[in-house]
Amino acid sequence: MSQHIHNLMGESMKGLRDLVDVDCIVGKPIVTASNTTIIPISKVTFGFGSGGSDIAKSTKDDFGGGAGAGVTIQPLCFLIERDGDVRILNVSPNRTTADALVNMIPEAIDRVSAMVSKTQQEKPAEVKADTVIVNE
Repeated sequence: MSQHIHNLMGESMKGLRDLVDVDCIVGKPIVTASNTTIIPISKVTFGFGSGGSDIAKSTKDDFGGGAGAGVTIQPLCFLIERDGDVRILNVSPNRTTADALVNMIPEAIDRVSAMVSKTQQEKPAEVKADTVIVNE
């Protein structure tokens, strides 16, 4: 019986392996005409079960068994790269307030950094203490 179960499970797992590969989770990059790269990210979930038994009172090597598997692929987000700037575009809505806050952090950091850079660029050059300014 153990050989039958082993064969049954092996064939089922081989079928799952053929279905699910890394390209299901991190998709192949898509490059648009504007030179933007989009990479799809998905969540893959799968389950597997099998069982069997020798048939009693048989003179032959009779075996009865079965196996089943299920796979779901759920798109989560897209990584978008344009001109060195990388963004995450979520596909599903935020489930909780914490999810929403975590998703807002990268954009908030970018905005604060841009404001600080702009403020530093607008600052006039400092006048040294020993410099004399004469108005004529």
